[in-house]
Amino acid sequence: MRRARRTLAATVTLAVASTTLTGCFEEPSPHDAVRDFLVGWQTEDYELAAGRTDGDAATVRKALADAKLELDAASFRFKITSIGVTGDESKADFHAEVDLGENNPLWQYEGVLPLHLVDGSWKVRWSPSVLHPELKEGQRFAVDTRPRPRQPIVDRAGDALQSDRVLYVAGVYPNQLGDQAEEVVTQLSEVTGYAQDRLLSRVRSSPPEKFVQLVTFGRSRYQSMQAKLEAIDGVEIEAQEQPVDPDAPRQIVGDVSALTPETEQKLGGPQRAGDSVGRNGLQQAYQNYLTGSTETRVVTLDLKTGRQVAQLEEWPGRQNVSVKTTIDRATQAAAEQAVADTGTSALVAVQRDTGEILAVSTKGLHQERDALAGKFPAGTAFSIVAADALLKKKVSTKQKLACPQERTVGGAKFVHAGQSTGVTTSATFQENFAKGCVTALASLARRVTAGDLERSAKAFGVGLPWRLPLKSFSGALPGLASDADKAKAIAGQNVQMSPLSMALVAAAVGSGTWRPPVLVTDPKSPDPSAEATPATQPAPVPMDAEVRAALTTMMRAGAAGTPAQAGKGRVYGVRASAGSQQGWFVGWQGDVAIAVLTKNYDPAAVAGSFFAGLRNPS
Repeated sequence: MRRARRTLAATVTLAVASTTLTGCFEEPSPHDAVRDFLVGWQTEDYELAAGRTDGDAATVRKALADAKLELDAASFRFKITSIGVTGDESKADFHAEVDLGENNPLWQYEGVLPLHLVDGSWKVRWSPSVLHPELKEGQRFAVDTRPRPRQPIVDRAGDALQSDRVLYVAGVYPNQLGDQAEEVVTQLSEVTGYAQDRLLSRVRSSPPEKFVQLVTFGRSRYQSMQAKLEAIDGVEIEAQEQPVDPDAPRQIVGDVSALTPETEQKLGGPQRAGDSVGRNGLQQAYQNYLTGSTETRVVTLDLKTGRQVAQLEEWPGRQNVSVKTTIDRATQAAAEQAVADTGTSALVAVQRDTGEILAVSTKGLHQERDALAGKFPAGTAFSIVAADALLKKKVSTKQKLACPQERTVGGAKFVHAGQSTGVTTSATFQENFAKGCVTALASLARRVTAGDLERSAKAFGVGLPWRLPLKSFSGALPGLASDADKAKAIAGQNVQMSPLSMALVAAAVGSGTWRPPVLVTDPKSPDPSAEATPATQPAPVPMDAEVRAALTTMMRAGAAGTPAQAGKGRVYGVRASAGSQQGWFVGWQGDVAIAVLTKNYDPAAVAGSFFAGLRNPS
């Protein structure tokens, strides 16, 4: 029943495509013979197709079935384009579309069916050229594929951010298998889990003298089944070096593994069994660029010699390319060293004037999920953003503010965990900012509106829709409906930020302009189809010059006397608490801005170690 329904559907397709032809001939007409032959071929009802030819039925059935195997074709589709009759002879032209599978383009060509009358019935005059005009006796189809090796992810200087790792490729030479191909492939399927029919079609469709890559293994997986693979006569193993072992920042670069039967079913794109596939990080995000697409050629081969006779079609495939990042090796090395002695920490460094991410390093946290996309309490580090709003409202950096141990604002209670200066007014706004006095900062809530704070937050990129190739978080400021809400925002108690978003805040003050982050400079988008229209990023936002000058002075005071200012060169920043033993250092030195988040460790000490590492590279 299934075959009958499929045949009927195809018959209708062909009949509709040639309705203008059906009334052109008196019976007997060659149209029915043409239609039945093409329908039979298309639906794999080779008995129907063979019955409409003058050839030996078994020979025709085998030729049609072999064509599907030799092309590794997922499907054939045909359309009659014209039929002409001259006496007892006829000629039908048809258009063929062959789906070669493996995400290759459709192979389209124009074919010809010669017909003649045999005992009053029209028959297709059988020869191999019926399948394709250039196919001759003693020849067969083949599909020659040429996969390209995986390209590397590189740093801003163009050096690879991964080293070579040996992968093991199991494959065969079809001409050495003889009539044992099916048995060999069946054994390989049982060992590896790949579908037997897919492996066999790869073998049968390939040029016989070419090594056909069938399955790729990482070291551990290969070792687990090495003995079973070596026991399969006809299967050969090639060790191939590929740039897949990630260097720092490892979780940003990402891991690569051999394609497994499970991942082959899930993935689209140009992957084939035997390819490597990015599992996470940039390796996954840019998989289709790094692997490109396979070069494919449809050829005819001489059955006796196996040599190519003609090339029928060629698809060069999309060229695979390396992915260029903004990561700087020296900066990354300094970041790795800076967090080495901590238990839980994240450090993100960006280029102050561009927003380009120079380094991402973590200890006990994940570089993408936490450093780029983490949602952490901002604490008094957010006072940088709040100070922008306060300074715009003409709050003087010299205004005296009391820093009591406790203060209530709008019904919300604030506690200063550091050493209190009592309730005197001897400390200025700048001094309270520098030491992160929560109670003093919260007392300024009535000096700004909710709109003031929201505008400053947006100007520093908080909540804006960034478009990085990896997950990221630009921060979140809640609705501010009361003085208590505003006081909490100034103290960063109801604000969430990622280390990346805080690093960009520091870069904005350091450069005078907030800019969105950049991690990859080429290609412009992880999706090849979107390259013509790269994703729109938020526009840069320049700071008010007077506000920036005041904030720069405040952040110079914030870094002074902390471990961040441990060596030569001026450091600007603020050391802040965020509860639960979490702390921030947000600032810059020279053209590098950073955010450090730590738990049970002084973030300013990490910052000082980082800046020292930049000055004294190992």
